[in-house]
Amino acid sequence: MKRILIGGCGGSASVGFTRSIKKSNDSIYTVGTDANIFSLPFGETDAKYLVPRADNPGYIENLNEIIDNEKIEFLHTQPDPEVLAVSKNRHKIRAKTFLPEHKTIEICQDKYMSYSHWLKHGLEMPKTILITDEGALEKAFQEIKTPFWLRATSGAGGKGSIIVKDIRQAKVWIDYWNGWGTFIASELLPERLLTWQSIWYNGELVCAQTRERLSWALAHSTISGVSGMTGVGRTMKRADIDKIAQDAIFAIDKKPHGIFGVDMKENKNGIPCPTEINIGRFFTTIQFFAELGLNMPEIYLKIAYEDRMPKIENRINPLPDDYFWLRTADSKPILMSKNDLKKVCKNTVDIQALIKPDKTVKYDVRQ
Repeated sequence: MKRILIGGCGGSASVGFTRSIKKSNDSIYTVGTDANIFSLPFGETDAKYLVPRADNPGYIENLNEIIDNEKIEFLHTQPDPEVLAVSKNRHKIRAKTFLPEHKTIEICQDKYMSYSHWLKHGLEMPKTILITDEGALEKAFQEIKTPFWLRATSGAGGKGSIIVKDIRQAKVWIDYWNGWGTFIASELLPERLLTWQSIWYNGELVCAQTRERLSWALAHSTISGVSGMTGVGRTMKRADIDKIAQDAIFAIDKKPHGIFGVDMKENKNGIPCPTEINIGRFFTTIQFFAELGLNMPEIYLKIAYEDRMPKIENRINPLPDDYFWLRTADSKPILMSKNDLKKVCKNTVDIQALIKPDKTVKYDVRQ
């Protein structure tokens, strides 16, 4: 029986990971950890432990105690701060991990560092400026068409994101976050929001699948329209997305290893521009792919245990297009095809006309 530890077990990303590996044919015993006592009960692991935050000096020691007591063989965690802490201390952790080089994680968890690498390698990018002080903010308003994004250089769930129209509003926002030097101004990209989720082994692509986000769940309750929780996602495939995503990865790491999730947003010409790489972890809706037959967490675990490249025939976008993953608070996710959606409605509707990004992911740059 495989014995694995799952960090951040009560969060939706780790719950999706847990559900995916429980679909595996392998016998797996799961131990979950979480730093939030009120998140811990949501974990679906066989055992659960409360742990310190990743920035606590005792975090790694606490993990090792659990690893020893539960005879853990492999550790995977989903929250970014834990990914960073585990990566930095991987040589101290008494269990296997499957992570990229630590420098890769540092770059990918910093949106401005990532942007700088992509710009240097000639990828098409939104104009972006690091806001170090008020002079840099004034430069942003001179060089970037308003409205534009202000966002924190690190953090998930749209941390610190807001669309600004004037410098007074921007100053108040950055002051509120104490964000001078840790915020970027970035051109507002108006079109589709895409993710290319992938696994790599020693520089070789294991598998990848594209997903389009059609909406953010609970977007109406956030100031930015970004909640960090996908409301509706759909499977799709496009050759240009596959190429740009791989170019973005290789611009940062010449020998990628582990999990790389490339987020992209189309510009006004429909060209996907990388915005960040979610590194060392799966995106929140990874169960979506597992339910359709591409169980990335299962593949990931197999590689981690066997330390070799698996045999997968169709490595890129093996899933059929136009399957949808529907999510909201207090309800289980729903997997549906276009025909399934049509059957839900007793009246006649044009389903194809309704399959488009809503205003939470498609912005009007003319405002």
